[in-house]
Amino acid sequence: MSVAQPQDAPTGRRGVVTEEPDGRLRLEFRRSWPDGPDAVWAALTEPERLPRWFGTYEGERAPGGRGTLTMTHEAEPAGEQVRIAECDPPRRLVVEWAEQEGWRVELALTVESGRTTLHFVQHFAAGTDVTDFALGWHWYLDKLDAEVGGRPAPPEWDAFLADVGRGYGHTP
Repeated sequence: MSVAQPQDAPTGRRGVVTEEPDGRLRLEFRRSWPDGPDAVWAALTEPERLPRWFGTYEGERAPGGRGTLTMTHEAEPAGEQVRIAECDPPRRLVVEWAEQEGWRVELALTVESGRTTLHFVQHFAAGTDVTDFALGWHWYLDKLDAEVGGRPAPPEWDAFLADVGRGYGHTP
């Protein structure tokens, strides 16, 4: 996956990867909906809605809370220990993976031009091939879009990969 210039911003549905001054890579997506931030926050966090697009979370739902996050749409779902680093409903949620060094996902909701915008960011170590991560998050965010916006869900993984993968530099 090519690295975008730092001034580039996510456009369309694709994620953008930029290189930070320290060499780390930053994967960034933006998605927006006409719904208010409370409605989008509910889709991101409510126990009955989270499994529709992502998975399950069992644990404390507060800053510093620890629990098990299972990405149930994976070929082989496995629970991973996570910590809620920040939680400021309905504006910001930051989750850190305990067993994946440096894994931190930041979700921020803002209202821009009457639309709620989700700003998704994940950092990776310098030199990481982020292609598969970018594709995976793109697919999950398309599933979130279906949950929030009532749009059709993306196709199953193999069809999605065949359709979107080349745009990320993925070669079968």
